[in-house]
Amino acid sequence: MAEVGRDKGAIMKLYENELYREDITYVAQLALPWEKLKDKSIMISGATGLIGSFLIDVLMYKNKVNDLNCMIYALGRNEKRAKERFEVYYLDELFCFIPYDINQPLNRNDLGTVNYILHLASNTHPMAYSMDPIGTVMTNIIGTQNMLEFAVAHHTTRCAFASSNEIYGENRGDTEKFDEEYCGYINSNTMRAGYPESKRCGEALCQAYIRQKELDVVIPRLTRSYGPTLLESDTKALSQFLKKGIQGEDIVLKSQGTQYYSYTYMVDAVSGLLTVLLKGKCGEAYNIADDASDIMLKDLATIIAEYAGTKVVFEIPDEVEAVGYSKATKARLESKKLQNLGWKAKYDIDTGIKRTMQILRKRSNYGKIINNINSGI
Repeated sequence: MAEVGRDKGAIMKLYENELYREDITYVAQLALPWEKLKDKSIMISGATGLIGSFLIDVLMYKNKVNDLNCMIYALGRNEKRAKERFEVYYLDELFCFIPYDINQPLNRNDLGTVNYILHLASNTHPMAYSMDPIGTVMTNIIGTQNMLEFAVAHHTTRCAFASSNEIYGENRGDTEKFDEEYCGYINSNTMRAGYPESKRCGEALCQAYIRQKELDVVIPRLTRSYGPTLLESDTKALSQFLKKGIQGEDIVLKSQGTQYYSYTYMVDAVSGLLTVLLKGKCGEAYNIADDASDIMLKDLATIIAEYAGTKVVFEIPDEVEAVGYSKATKARLESKKLQNLGWKAKYDIDTGIKRTMQILRKRSNYGKIINNINSGI
């Protein structure tokens, strides 16, 4: 998956952006037990994605400013893309990109002990679900097993499997928010079920490795995440809204917009991941969400349209788009369990969305790049 703004100028603008640097610094200065990563190594799959790329920026900042001396192994399918995304420190001795298909066994005996593993790689947007349903399922099951097997072989201290709000299924009308014990309805005999069902299976696989291999695994459950590191291939509604807003175009809503969801700005998603990795209890799942970022889809579209000076228009989705969309109409997550570990969100939905747009607007050639994407260039 390629990142929005692939040319050198756009990537450098992201690193140079003052707001983006503030976001990196904020997470790096959180009162977390960073000493657990001191002189250790961490492997991150899905390294060039929305969450993984920002997490790596934070860790490399800690290496430079706070002498964390944490070796980062970044896994991804496209080395050229990684060189562009991580250009400012690609040759740093504490950074190593490993070209890797997550669905293949990872045989790297030369790495020795890898202390921590964060498995973030996954197809995470509707078009991928509909165009590559097999790949979606296999990444969440076989890819997860490959990471867990690697962890066992390399004496990993702790793994974190990034799960999803999707595992809760549809709200049965018996709760306002999903806590970590909730289990809603999923019709497994649909193509769209491949993503949530395989995430559920991935979580079950983690429990099996805890029991049978005595591996230490925690499960952060991410909700709908966004930020200036969004991917050009991302077809989630919010990502499409943001792209349209940056271009100064009307926001296209392909439903009545009454879906009520939790969202998370990348800063709070990554701070939540780190909190679970460094402070969570083995075998436990933790929701990463905050009430101040729960919003209906139509209201989210309105925030972006008003900030962009455009309007919201309604459009019927085509067949390919429709099969990839979630059927859930209410998916709000309860995060008291994570808050009890000391986590607290920094951004509400209004501030996070506007911050994302401010950063993206300043990235060079952004509008040109998006137009090329939409034109199929």
